[in-house]
Amino acid sequence: MSPNILFINVDQQRYDCLGFTGSEVVKTPNIDALAKAGISFTKAYTPSPLCCPARQTLLSGVMPDIHGGLWNYDCGSPNPPGLSPERNIWVNQLKSAGYKTAYIGKWHVNRDIDPTSFGFETYKRFPGVPKENIEIKYQLKEGKDGFWGVGAYDTRPLEETHTHQLAAEAVRALEKLSKSDSPWHIRLDFPEPHLPCLPAEPFASMYPPATIPEWENFKENFKNKPYIQKQQLKNWNIEDWTWKDWSIYLSGYFGIISQYDDAIGKVIKKVEELGLMENTLIIYSSDHGDAAGSHRMMDKHYVMYEEEVHVPMVCRWDGQIKPGSLCDDYISHYLDLGPTILELLDLEIPEDYQGKSFSQQLFGKESTDSRNFVFSTYNGQQFGLYSQRMVRDDKYKYVWNATDIDEFYDLENDPFELENISGRAEEQENIKQYKKKLWETFNALGDRLLQNNWVKDQLK
Repeated sequence: MSPNILFINVDQQRYDCLGFTGSEVVKTPNIDALAKAGISFTKAYTPSPLCCPARQTLLSGVMPDIHGGLWNYDCGSPNPPGLSPERNIWVNQLKSAGYKTAYIGKWHVNRDIDPTSFGFETYKRFPGVPKENIEIKYQLKEGKDGFWGVGAYDTRPLEETHTHQLAAEAVRALEKLSKSDSPWHIRLDFPEPHLPCLPAEPFASMYPPATIPEWENFKENFKNKPYIQKQQLKNWNIEDWTWKDWSIYLSGYFGIISQYDDAIGKVIKKVEELGLMENTLIIYSSDHGDAAGSHRMMDKHYVMYEEEVHVPMVCRWDGQIKPGSLCDDYISHYLDLGPTILELLDLEIPEDYQGKSFSQQLFGKESTDSRNFVFSTYNGQQFGLYSQRMVRDDKYKYVWNATDIDEFYDLENDPFELENISGRAEEQENIKQYKKKLWETFNALGDRLLQNNWVKDQLK
C-alpha cells in the first residue's frame, strides 16, 4: 500500500537552532521527537538560499537556472511571475496515481497561479498578524522600535495565531482525507521563522534577550570578504547593531520556532490518534536558513555561509525507517526530494529531473550514487544583481562570486567561516581543483551563467 505523505515545511530555519541538531537554547520537543523516531540528515543543503527559487526547484525537480525562477518574484523585479505549471510537477504524478492532495500555508511558487494548478486539489492559506495585534515587548535603539517586527509580539491567544490556525486546518484535512480509501499527500507550509518573528505568549517570553549567548562568528570584520556583504548591513540599516540588538531579534526568532513546534505537535498527535503512523511518511524541512546575526548579517542574500545554506531535514515512517538514525551523505534536499518520493512510490522519474533519490539512505542502506560534496546557487536581484555559485565538501567551501573576490574557507580549521583564504598563494593549486569541481558541477546542471564566454573564463 502506498504511504500517506505529510510534508511539513518551514521558511528560513537555521540548522543549528533546533534541539535535535544540538541547540542548547531553543526548545523544539515535537520536532526532536520526529527525529528520535526517524532519520535526520546532517548534511542537507538548499539548492538556492532564497524562497521562490528553492520552492520552485522543489516542485519542478530542476535548478533555478533551468526552471527560470532566478529570484523572488515579489521584490519589484521584472522576473516572470513564477514556476510554470507546464513543467513536470511530481505532485501531479501522485494525483494521477490516486493520491488525494491538499496544500495548507505559504505558497511563494507563482504570483498568479495557486497550488491547485500544481497537483493540489485544495488550498488553504492564512494572512499574517493584524497590525492591531502587534505590540512592542523589547525595545531596540531609539527610532527602531518594531523594525521588521524585531522586539514585537502577537497579542492574540495562541490558538488564534496563524501557526495554530494552520495546524488546525491540517488537523481538519487529516480527519477528512483519512476517511477515504485513497492515500493522501498534505503539504503544511509555515511562513515561520522568516521575519517578522512575532511569537505569542508564552513563547514571546520564553527567551529573554539577556540570556541568549553571542554567535561565535558575530565579530565579523569583513576583511577580504566581498564588499556586498558589508553593503548588506547598509541595506538593512543595521551597521551599528550590537549584540544587545541582535539578542532581541533572536528572542523573537527562537520564540516563533518553539511556537511552530508546538503547532506541529498538534498535527502529529492527530496522525497518532487516527492510527496512521505506520502508513505515513512524515517529512520536515526548510527552504533555507537565516543569518540571524551571524556575521552581523540579516536574513539571507549574497552569502553562502552555513547559516543560510545548511538546512534541517527529518523523515519518519514507523516500521520502515529505523528510529534515531542519521544520514551523513550530502543531500541537495529540494532537488532530491521529488525523485526520492517518486522512487518510493515506484513512479517514473521525469528525464529532466536533476536530483538524486535518497530513498536507499532512508532505510539505512548504502547508496552507490551518493554525493561527497554539495552545491548551491544564487542569482541576487533584491539589492542589485549579483551571482554566486558554491561547492562544499567536508574540508573546504569554495564560493565563486562572478563580480567580486571569491571565497575559500577551510571548514576544518575555520568552521564559522571568518577567514577567507582565497588570496593565499599556498592555496592556489587547491582552489584550482575546487574551481574545476564547480565548473563541472554547474556545467552538468545546464547553468547558463557558465555558458557566458565573458564570465566562464574566471573558472579556468
